[in-house]
Amino acid sequence: MKKKLTSLTLLLLTFAANAQNMATTSVESSIENSAYNKWSIELNGGLNKPVRAMGANYATEPLGAWHGDLGVRYMFNPKFGLKLDYGYDQLTEGSNSPDFDSRYMRLDLQGVINLSRALNFETWTNTFGLLVHGGFGVSQLTSKNGFDGEDYMGNGIMGITGQVRLGNRVALTADLTGLVNIKQNENFDGMTPLTTRGFDGILINTSIGLTFYLGKNEKHADWVSEGDKYDSLEKRVGMIETGLLDSDKDGVADLYDLEPNSIAGVAVNTKGQSIDNNQNGVPDELESYLEKTYGVKSDSVSTNSTVEQLINDGYVNVYFDFNSSKPTTASLSGIDFLVKYLKNNPSKSADVVGYADEIGSSSYNVELSRKRAEAVKQVAINAGIDASRLNVIANGEDASVNKNSKEARQIVRRVSFQVK
Repeated sequence: MKKKLTSLTLLLLTFAANAQNMATTSVESSIENSAYNKWSIELNGGLNKPVRAMGANYATEPLGAWHGDLGVRYMFNPKFGLKLDYGYDQLTEGSNSPDFDSRYMRLDLQGVINLSRALNFETWTNTFGLLVHGGFGVSQLTSKNGFDGEDYMGNGIMGITGQVRLGNRVALTADLTGLVNIKQNENFDGMTPLTTRGFDGILINTSIGLTFYLGKNEKHADWVSEGDKYDSLEKRVGMIETGLLDSDKDGVADLYDLEPNSIAGVAVNTKGQSIDNNQNGVPDELESYLEKTYGVKSDSVSTNSTVEQLINDGYVNVYFDFNSSKPTTASLSGIDFLVKYLKNNPSKSADVVGYADEIGSSSYNVELSRKRAEAVKQVAINAGIDASRLNVIANGEDASVNKNSKEARQIVRRVSFQVK
């Protein structure tokens, strides 16, 4: 019998490999595999009831004895998967039965069909689901005070599982499963032998449990529909469309713009950076305009007053990622602009003013804005500006934009300057 058990186990593994090859070529593979998680662990506990294959006068309680099972499931796509599960049943006498105490253990490989996706449950609910499972396995029956040794057999199994989604990582389940044993030699009571050797052993399991979803993606295959594929596509298209915008109107799309706040109208290179060949902190085109408008290049009063106005009017900023106090690499040019101005004007000082978006508590955002201003101040100090010329101000939240807009929030996560 043990050789038969080994052969049957190998057969189950072969079936699993073939099923995987077929599943990966199905139409459902058109949904991106990376869009959802595939693995889950199922833990259930409940009651059992032998329907037949009990000896004369032997019976369990009407609701049976304890049942438990543990399964590992892999979904090839949102509609089909396989699971390997282990079940354990304790079988003891009822109130009007002679004493007996037996144990039934099984290992099964089952196909799983997600009826929720097949029947488009997502059109009316994202909370309830329904799975159907069935397959074959091997079983063992033992008895504490009945026959000696173990009774090995094959089994067929089929069941239905209702699901209640508690979150992206866990679902509550209720399951009803039936098993039919093949070549069972002993009755479930373990005290009497079976008189026939067909499909006489039938056991019903009812259980409730939890399914834990594994993986790095947001959703599991149990709750993914075709609509999610299009939602993901729309997000990607939206990201591309946003990236192709040119917020500072310099001719370079934001996606490729390393200087997203360049002064309007000045020449930029292919990366959106203002052209400043003499490295004096003033874009060459603006410098040329100032020279023509206010006189020769040595006329520093007019030039400097106009540059100062640009700084104070908010054209020079340093930007930050969400919940970060480290300036983005692309906006370090804003600090460089201020540093060059202060070096050219030793009598000037500047307020370094930090801001945050509206996500989070006000007190937290005030502290975050202070950290951002301090970080910018430190970069300027490291670049050669005396700390006494820089005054940190924490302005906290900037509520001037729509806080539900990711792009708008990026604009207000900044440090600006006030030269005086």
